[in-house]
Amino acid sequence: MLDFRQLQALATVIEEQSFDRAAKRLFLTQSAISQRIKQLEESTGQLLLIRSQPLKLTSAGQQFQRHYHQVSLLQSELLNSLSNSREEGFTRLTIGLNADSLATWFMEAMQPLLEQSPVLLDLRVDDQNQTHQLLKQGDVLGCISASSKPLQGGSAVLLGISRYLALATPEYIERYFPEGVSNETLTNAPAVEYNEKDDLQDNYIATFFPGVDSYPRHRVPSSEAFTELIKRGFAWGMVPDLQMKAQISSGEVTEIAVGMSIEVPLYWHSWNLQSTFSQQLTHRLVDYCRSQLEQPDG
Repeated sequence: MLDFRQLQALATVIEEQSFDRAAKRLFLTQSAISQRIKQLEESTGQLLLIRSQPLKLTSAGQQFQRHYHQVSLLQSELLNSLSNSREEGFTRLTIGLNADSLATWFMEAMQPLLEQSPVLLDLRVDDQNQTHQLLKQGDVLGCISASSKPLQGGSAVLLGISRYLALATPEYIERYFPEGVSNETLTNAPAVEYNEKDDLQDNYIATFFPGVDSYPRHRVPSSEAFTELIKRGFAWGMVPDLQMKAQISSGEVTEIAVGMSIEVPLYWHSWNLQSTFSQQLTHRLVDYCRSQLEQPDG
């Protein structure tokens, strides 16, 4: 039978990316943390942790981490149901999501759950095409992803559609697109991307202006700074319509080419756990998004 304390040590070291910080979080010594992981590896006959920089889990280690997060959720739910005290403890909720969802609707969707339950959020931000990998690796209990395909042992539920518009200031458009957007003008117009995984600008160009091989681009790994660069007139970029709704209405920013948008469906992925809390989280996200996000026709 697996030792829960050993699993906890392994998962905490990966979450903290440090044996020392993991020891402090668990109120143990660093040697005790190392010993528990070593004992787990010896009892299972598997190498679980690659002691590199950054620390990484092996394939077997990822499975153990996933198991730990699932058991932790079920255990927290059981303990909370047996206690009348909300101060008895918190449930740590690890969720993978994209920066745009975090910057627009996610916190509002989570507010009732945070008000009603002793929850600690542990959010892992990545591109919407990458977050399901966090779930597969066992880093999170659920994720918001653009992928519709559920992982084995999991489920995927459509939340809604995030509509991305290619936005810039009127002054920027006048400077770089005085006669309209074309392959030639796009080649010389600076864009902004979130990070190296952000392919929304590339998808926009490939969809509406195929043939553009390269274009200048800023790289700004912050959702707030990303939109700030656009508002200051230094770039065009793909932004969810919800995120700059007020600026669009006021005319501060506008589409570089009206009517050309990219639709990104968002799905909630989670493991199939017999957990009331997990089911409540899923229902809360689905109900909120179906009233706030655009839904597919039919």
